[in-house]
Amino acid sequence: MRTLPTAAAVTGALVLAASLTACGGSSAASDEKVVTVYSADGLKGEAGDGWYDKVFADFEKQTGIKVKYVEGGSGEMVQRALREKSNTQADVLVTLPPFIQQAGSKGLLQAYAPRDADRVDGADKAADGTWTSVVNNYFGFVHNKKELPTAPKTWEELLDAKFKNRLQYSTPGVAGDGTAVLIKAVHDFGGREPAMEYLKRLQANNVGPSSSTSKLAPKVDKGELLVANGDVQMNFAQSASMPNLGIWFPARENGKPTTFALPYAAGLVNKAPHAENGRKLLDFLLSEKAQREVSAVGGGFPARKDVKPADANALALARIMEGVEVFEPDWADIDKNLTAYVDAWKTATGS
Repeated sequence: MRTLPTAAAVTGALVLAASLTACGGSSAASDEKVVTVYSADGLKGEAGDGWYDKVFADFEKQTGIKVKYVEGGSGEMVQRALREKSNTQADVLVTLPPFIQQAGSKGLLQAYAPRDADRVDGADKAADGTWTSVVNNYFGFVHNKKELPTAPKTWEELLDAKFKNRLQYSTPGVAGDGTAVLIKAVHDFGGREPAMEYLKRLQANNVGPSSSTSKLAPKVDKGELLVANGDVQMNFAQSASMPNLGIWFPARENGKPTTFALPYAAGLVNKAPHAENGRKLLDFLLSEKAQREVSAVGGGFPARKDVKPADANALALARIMEGVEVFEPDWADIDKNLTAYVDAWKTATGS
């Protein structure tokens, strides 16, 4: 039978813990060989063969620090960290824009520049040092290559009756890629009002909400859906086991296909219980070896500009991006007005 400590012993332990608190966690917590990661989905493989699977295993082997992994939609992970702000559980947060900016503005992140962060382009990291991209990526759509051999070219084509209940996109404000649908529509249609008018019309074909984008690709591969939103890295990685997935980028009528960077950005959580372990993991994610595996293992684009892989995946990804115009959203404006954008979408679509 376990013996309960005396009141004096408990009081003494609390005083000691308080005197040793650092970075929001007790010395006992800080000494634990563990690091907890809250992350948007897409980097962990369906069959345990994703970039996270490989890099986390290598990190554990090298450091002895076990990675505890929690996955969800981009907005969902930020909201969870926000709810736990007074009792922080996560050490590292990985999420997509604009949610990484949201996490920073809500005080969820502390400044830490990982080793080799100077090799990441300035647009792919926070000016205040609270987050750094670890995998570059781009927004896109997928189609079922078997039932729809030629991908649609324009937004307007998606209004066709053949897509009724065969089209779905993840929920803006909850999923990073779902929010990206709004951002791209506003860009392509030239403003919020025309974008919302289009999405209102598209709602007649939309199956309905989905909190996670990664769940849509299997439905497209099986033919339950003809078209869904996604992102290049996640969908390219999924296509290894889902042969019917094809990646494409909508354009306006008579326009060029467009996309924008949607990187996986990582930051050290404010008052992280295992902050030092979090720093070590962030350093590891930006190491040259891990970055070279972004394309070969994860099907993504390295965040480090000095890492230029030439593996088969890297070459295939370059071909996918050929002829696609990449624009840069005003992330500061989106972060400031995200609620208004999502509310406008809810009103337009009746969601």
